[in-house]
Amino acid sequence: SFLLLCFRTSLVAPLIFGLLLQPPLIQLSMATKPNIVLLMADDLGIGDVGCYGNDTIRTPNIDRLAKEGVKLTQHIAAAPLCTPSRAAFLTGRYPLRSGMDAINNYRVLFWNGGSGGLPPNETTFAKILQQQGYSTGLIGKWHQGINCESRNDHCHHPLNHGFDYFYGMPFTLISDCQPTETPEMDRAFRRKLWLSTQMIGLVTLTAALGRLTGLVSVSWKMLTCLAGFSLLFFVSWFSSYGFVRYWNCIIMRNHEITEQPMVTERTTPLILRESLSFIERNKHKPFLLFLSFLHSHTPLLTTERFLGKSSHGLYGDNVEEMDWMAGQVLDAIDKEGLKNTTLVYFASDHGGWLERQEGKRQLGGWNGIYRGGKAMGGWEGGIRVPGIFRWPGVLPAGIAIDEPTSLMDIYPTVVHLAGGVLPQDRVIDGRDLMPLLQGTVEHSEHEFLFHYCGIHLHAVRWHQKDSGAIWKAHYVTPIFRPLGAGGCYDRGFCPCFGEGVTHHDPPLLFDLSQDPSEARPLSADTEPLFDTVIKKIGRAIEEHRRTLTPVPEQLSVYNVVWKPWLQPCCGTFPFCWCDKEGDN
Repeated sequence: SFLLLCFRTSLVAPLIFGLLLQPPLIQLSMATKPNIVLLMADDLGIGDVGCYGNDTIRTPNIDRLAKEGVKLTQHIAAAPLCTPSRAAFLTGRYPLRSGMDAINNYRVLFWNGGSGGLPPNETTFAKILQQQGYSTGLIGKWHQGINCESRNDHCHHPLNHGFDYFYGMPFTLISDCQPTETPEMDRAFRRKLWLSTQMIGLVTLTAALGRLTGLVSVSWKMLTCLAGFSLLFFVSWFSSYGFVRYWNCIIMRNHEITEQPMVTERTTPLILRESLSFIERNKHKPFLLFLSFLHSHTPLLTTERFLGKSSHGLYGDNVEEMDWMAGQVLDAIDKEGLKNTTLVYFASDHGGWLERQEGKRQLGGWNGIYRGGKAMGGWEGGIRVPGIFRWPGVLPAGIAIDEPTSLMDIYPTVVHLAGGVLPQDRVIDGRDLMPLLQGTVEHSEHEFLFHYCGIHLHAVRWHQKDSGAIWKAHYVTPIFRPLGAGGCYDRGFCPCFGEGVTHHDPPLLFDLSQDPSEARPLSADTEPLFDTVIKKIGRAIEEHRRTLTPVPEQLSVYNVVWKPWLQPCCGTFPFCWCDKEGDN
């Protein structure tokens, strides 16, 4: 028995000693509710950031986050456009589960006066953190809708989705917000409407002249009807598209409109001021700050201080200003003594917009070595984004993790850290990242990730953990124009379906661990595992589809179109104008 006791002691002693030597990081994360600061760029390409390989755009503050934290090199957006990607981020679910992915060519919310948006029955991470005693704030871009049935029901508003405080744009920044810029919204459709109006007007004018000169026998009644139709047609579309700046380019504080239209020259300093003020007001209790930058979406609002300072024109200036803003937020966290109790996360909502150009000016981002960009649901350039976490003393510093992770993973990660419980009545597609970030597990929990373009499944990624291979099968890819180009420069956006895409049977297969640029498709002749991999992915798709249930389509044509009775208005509709920031 003495020998047995000695043997047991010899086993237990090293175990206890090993536990004592464990760094305190793992226990700390469980014992405290950290502040959570989420920084999300808009349309930023993974190739635009220094710590991801860019050596010409200066991003010292984002690079500092990576140096002091964990950098994810395979961080994937759930959609290649703003509205669906952010819906997935907020809910931890693929956007088609909440009806926030497109069934048609209207792939994002188009109007503040539309009825579509993040459904009230979706539970965001903000709502759970709010229930856990957090002060929750959203500063910047929302783009998840405002109203459902009346001008002030605010059913989709941030305050109805768990945020105590909101300051920013309920919509998204577009070039129409800047009077000096060429209009961006629905540009091709608007041209068709103008052309149709001119043609109808020309027909009406010709008929009237013919009647007056006696060359055409047309009754005055018919001419009156034709003129009335011309006027009605013009008013029907110009009442919305003619006033985009007033309808969409507004700033709100909570439910109150403070600028309509927004004064773009002061938007950046006001968003920064509001962010720093939120930290100052809430420094004595746990808080969630979601700073949703308007950078680096066109029209690339950039203050005088940063204009002309980068090597990449206005786009580079804008990215460098965003980095400076991020630095101001990090400095405020340090100044308040909150650095070691704050989890900071930085990402982009999707890849850079390759086709966004005006003449010779490139106004969209760069996606590094990755193929494709914004709006492309399958190619890596549209969905692989920066992803950085920092929490000194809890997460290791200066490491990179090359495992498949998703923007949807933020949901379970922050809910877990806040002591909350994930909803049990719905599928949550995200996975808690803390074990991976802290190094207690080697692999991501994601075996498969599904890459949608609207409601159309374009590609699937399989992480074969035993071999380290990351297989990706493309079932649909966009047709690039001109041929050989890396984007759909003829359209400005790559489509999800129709004549602008190619269907692949068998699918294009790549091993991203060997070919991250997706330049060399594999075949049954060149890859012995080709058939096995395709079958495995096919079974995963069938299993995934069994988890989908029908929901109302938030991006249907009816939900997307402008409805005057839903238009937020600072004044008496249609006389909507105010500048409360200027008055202050």
